[in-house]
Amino acid sequence: MPSPGLPIDGVLGAMAREGGGDASGGSGCERRERNTTLKRLVVSWKGQAKMSHYEKRLEEDLRRIMATVKEVGSKVEAALEMSLRALLRRDRHLASATILGDLPINRQVRSCDKMCHVFVARHLPSAGHLRFVSSVLRLNVGLERLGDYAVTISREALQLEREVPPLVARDIELLSEQALQILGQALDSFYEKSPDLARGTKGLASHLQVTFDKVFQDLLEEGVRHEMPIKDLFALMGVLSRLNRVKAQAKNICEETIFTATGETKAPKVYRLLFLDETNECQSKMAELAARKAYPCSGKYASAGWSEVSAFSLGFVEFMNGVGIELGDEGPRRFEPDFRELSKLHVLVSFCGDVRPRLSKLPYELAVVEWDLEEVVKGLEGRERFAALYKEISYRVRELMETLRGEEAS
Repeated sequence: MPSPGLPIDGVLGAMAREGGGDASGGSGCERRERNTTLKRLVVSWKGQAKMSHYEKRLEEDLRRIMATVKEVGSKVEAALEMSLRALLRRDRHLASATILGDLPINRQVRSCDKMCHVFVARHLPSAGHLRFVSSVLRLNVGLERLGDYAVTISREALQLEREVPPLVARDIELLSEQALQILGQALDSFYEKSPDLARGTKGLASHLQVTFDKVFQDLLEEGVRHEMPIKDLFALMGVLSRLNRVKAQAKNICEETIFTATGETKAPKVYRLLFLDETNECQSKMAELAARKAYPCSGKYASAGWSEVSAFSLGFVEFMNGVGIELGDEGPRRFEPDFRELSKLHVLVSFCGDVRPRLSKLPYELAVVEWDLEEVVKGLEGRERFAALYKEISYRVRELMETLRGEEAS
């Protein structure tokens, strides 16, 4: 086969020389065979030339998209650093510059989106290239939001009436350093297409919550001492919220890195639920067991009661055995309020009304649901009461899990 660099006009002559004469010589059969071979070679040569040009164009388009993502990512990191510096130093000029600087970032994000759409239309990508482009489109949404966080922090900096108290300033500085470090590592993992770096960074992001809780508590104590105007207190709470969202966006970037590099999608979330009543000898335990039976893959379930009881009633054990649930050696569990343990929960279901007065502190991200079943069992005793409770609790558990995980909850 002639090389791609061989002129097409020279192919016929080369074949004629190989055949020992003019291309028009020889028998009819020989001439037809040579002409057929010639056509195949020419088509192959043209195909190779086109494929080489196509691959070059594809790689160039990918390079331009990644270069734009890196540039936007760098500008967003700088904007966040500038906004926090403006806040802590009360630098109104820097704050204003950060606000205006978000406009070019937004335009560049839109330009990158357009490049991705053109890439899809031009190259009809599949597999790795398609994963990369779809991840960039989602990443652009996150980068634009991060730029918006910088704008919000800068606007709050302009509204402060006093300097940030020294203790709170140190806390914010520490939290911002950690958040920006995690964001930088997350972006590096995407640039380098490194799933290992992404997984490690996700782990770091999970530990940032401890710092956030400390800063939030210090800020509340400043407010309790009335050493800070209420307006400034709310402004700084807004800043903390945006820094916490930086951590969340960094984790999203890590997920996109893993998807781009390996094709692995984010695993469905497993929710942690606690069912709570007065004694844990019936309703809360029934809910825990019903959830475990119906949705073992969608959640981790526990139950407890405010008061200590030594054992379940015989009627309860017999009823649960009758519906196919063995309690074994399990007994009622007394609830021991612990803020760190509560912070690990996603949902707390209370069968005994409002739990807030009985807790010293309620975690910010914990959702509390109250289930009042008194009307369901009114006038019922014994097995009929257990059956009515089990039916209602099973229905409510299904509603809750499908809200959390969708219809695919299992």
